[in-house]
Amino acid sequence: MKELSFDVKNILGLKLPSDPRWVNLAELQLDEILTDHAYCEQKAATTCISLITKNPEKELLIEELAPIVTEEWGHFRAVIAELKKRNLKLGKQRKDVYVNSLLQFQKKDGSPQERFLDQMLIMALIEARSCERFKRLSEGLDDAYMRNFYRRFMESEAGHYTLFITLAEHYLDKKIVRNRWAEWLKYEKELMKEMEIRGDRIH
Repeated sequence: MKELSFDVKNILGLKLPSDPRWVNLAELQLDEILTDHAYCEQKAATTCISLITKNPEKELLIEELAPIVTEEWGHFRAVIAELKKRNLKLGKQRKDVYVNSLLQFQKKDGSPQERFLDQMLIMALIEARSCERFKRLSEGLDDAYMRNFYRRFMESEAGHYTLFITLAEHYLDKKIVRNRWAEWLKYEKELMKEMEIRGDRIH
């Protein structure tokens, strides 16, 4: 995979950090956070599989996302193992208000290229926000073991969100990708302002 371009590095970056109170709420509900986290990893793996099967002509995408599927499923298993260690059950999957709200901004009636771009940028945004949340947990939790647990996830997700934008730039005009990414960042900022701060959700 080619190195990240200066332009890609420049346009990355969430516009609104998570409310600091989120970590305190999350610490009180770590069992719920772990359950939600497990499903986030499961959905990341299955979404990458879906992107591969819907774009069989995109060789680089397949080459780059196939290992991500394995990695995300490994993350799912790691979170499941942590739940088991704590004598906790996985629990039921919850409605993901954050992701559902992002999907409302997607260009469903756009061209195939526009729909593909939005699919890649949604994934980039979810990975970026996940990375930011994992960073909060890795720095703000009282439990040193859990701080280290989430630091490992943070380091992994940091590479993932840049990958989706780099892949988009490979297949589409860089300026179009950059402009649409800026729109997504603006939309996500307003979404985060409106969303309820909940300690039982990663997003």
